[in-house]
Amino acid sequence: MTDEAEAPPAELKSPKNWIIGDPLPTEKLEGELLPKHLALPIFASDPLSSVAYAPQELLMILMVGGLAFLSFAPWVAVAVIVLLVTVVASYRQLIRAYPSGGGDYEVAHRNLGEKAGLVVASSLLVDYVMTVVVSVASGVDNIISAIPELNPFRVELAVVFVIILAAVNLRGVSESSRAFAVPTYLFIASVFVMIVVGLTRTFLGDAPVSESAGFVVESESLTQAGIILLLLRSFASGCSALTGVEAISNGVPAFRQPKIRNAQATLVLMGGIAIVLFAGLTALALISQVHYAEDPCHLIGWAECATEPQRSLIAQVASATFGDDTALFYLIQAATALVLLLAANTAFNGFPLLGSVLAQDGYAPKSLSTRGDRLIYSNGVLILALAASVILVVFQANLTVLIQLYIIGVFVSFTLGQTGMVRHWLRELRSPRKPTSSKSPRSSRGDADDRSAPITRGAIWRALAINAIGAAMTAVVLIVVTVTKFTHGAWIVFVMMPILFTLMLGVHRYYRDVEKEIEVDPTTTFGSAGDHAIVLVGRMQKPTLKALDYAIAARHDSLEAVHVSLYEEETKRLKKDWVKQNIHVKLRILNSPYRDLSYPLIQYIKSRREEHGSEVVTVYMPQYIVGHWWESLLHNHKARRIRQKLLLVHGVTVSLVPWLLDSSDLIYGRRSRPLPGQDRRGEPVRPVPRRPISSDGQKRGR
Repeated sequence: MTDEAEAPPAELKSPKNWIIGDPLPTEKLEGELLPKHLALPIFASDPLSSVAYAPQELLMILMVGGLAFLSFAPWVAVAVIVLLVTVVASYRQLIRAYPSGGGDYEVAHRNLGEKAGLVVASSLLVDYVMTVVVSVASGVDNIISAIPELNPFRVELAVVFVIILAAVNLRGVSESSRAFAVPTYLFIASVFVMIVVGLTRTFLGDAPVSESAGFVVESESLTQAGIILLLLRSFASGCSALTGVEAISNGVPAFRQPKIRNAQATLVLMGGIAIVLFAGLTALALISQVHYAEDPCHLIGWAECATEPQRSLIAQVASATFGDDTALFYLIQAATALVLLLAANTAFNGFPLLGSVLAQDGYAPKSLSTRGDRLIYSNGVLILALAASVILVVFQANLTVLIQLYIIGVFVSFTLGQTGMVRHWLRELRSPRKPTSSKSPRSSRGDADDRSAPITRGAIWRALAINAIGAAMTAVVLIVVTVTKFTHGAWIVFVMMPILFTLMLGVHRYYRDVEKEIEVDPTTTFGSAGDHAIVLVGRMQKPTLKALDYAIAARHDSLEAVHVSLYEEETKRLKKDWVKQNIHVKLRILNSPYRDLSYPLIQYIKSRREEHGSEVVTVYMPQYIVGHWWESLLHNHKARRIRQKLLLVHGVTVSLVPWLLDSSDLIYGRRSRPLPGQDRRGEPVRPVPRRPISSDGQKRGR
């Protein structure tokens, strides 16, 4: 193994390596893939954790109409559970048909067209950002429920947690899944125990009673239409329990073999656990008579409503079940806060994966498809963290406000994705060949064992029925969610999605135009006539001599040094030094009365190419290599500006000759030392200068 392949010594680790770890080689990618027991917490933490706030939002909306409306809660909860079962069953079909990681985006794009695919992509990107925002805000809310003194630092805590989550995810999928597995399983176990204990106490005649049971709610007078709208709003808020279900379909490539079966099993397990926890927590909240209001001061009888934060529903249930200030109460709060914070991890995995798929299809910057040092799509992680932090600061991490922006995007993707699956199965039924599952162009060969068995027509009809029901139900919910949440802030989502749609369409058209512009012509003629080198000289210094030596060693057809004269005294000093150093390369002086370095040089190069024809001109420029970020601020940036302008001149290439300053040992692990060209300078005999071309040659030059 060569020295370049070895890991850098520990003492030379950069701050980046200390935070995210040493780079991983590409062959370690299989080791970063997830078994089911680690995939569950990393991809399903969002829907599992949503049981901590979905019942709270469901009951809070119902209580706008008064305590009597809580009698509708079981039926609303049943509707949410039926929808969750339908969506889980629908996504099992999607995972088998499209296991490449595109999820709803790929299904809609391939079956409904480009624009439908981009609508899904924009909605999912917005939903992933909102998943981080709502999960972190809800986690902070539960922390404040246990420690009210932290309330003034709500926004700061939220932003810090986003940064921590991003840093953990930048360490790689394998490490982040292990870090998040324990809190997720602890939450599942602790809430399950609380449900069992609470229901057991109820059956034994000692039902838990919450701290807010004695508060009366100030209800609003509602018409019949208002009652229906209130029930629909409650259902829409309860549907937040479905967020994150699609993440597993987007994350199939992250599973170990057999990918499809492992992803499907994880999806079903996640759905089952979410249903049990959601139903149990809703039942306990009703049994213990939790009264949770959007405005705490609507709770009549609570004198401290204006000064103390209202404790979350799960905190009140835990207090009623286990008692206040008990170890089990704090365990529930700690586990809930952790899993809510870690629920954002679902987005930290889904967003980069979706971004990489969009980048491969040309709808997002190519940088999103590049794996970082730890074999994850690190640019996607950073973009998601930045976007979530901005929204948390703008909305002051207010969960009640942020929840209104939630789940719109995910139901757009649900509806279009399921509709696309319906069209996929109809196409399979019409196909004259033996029906088999669709294979995406991005699917890896490793999925072959997962997809080898053909799908029978009976199985296709069953899948078609499941996806058709799913499409119909999610479309109805999308309409309900849109109507009930639009005026409460959801309109912001409908502004963000068209912006993302337009940007992605513009990026795709840009890449398409560039690809067309740079494609090879049917016939190509090689061979420019002539090779001229210019060494740009400022003052007589070692970096200048090194650049000159490199140009001499390259043996161009012709060579000259060029100095742009800004001040006469400096030019005279350079001429004397040039003679003193016994340099035989011609020094050409270009006057610049307006102190512009690039314009005279560019004009000279253009005039030379007009004289000599299609001549390739190479400009050598020295460049300092520094070890501290602040050193770059102290050096003149004229060379960079000149380089940028030269790159726009036809027929010109720029060659940068590095000069390592002593501080560069921070980068290379050594002090700068003499390199070829620093202590020597050869003077080979130059070729005879070329003659100017004729007027006919000028016409053929370009």
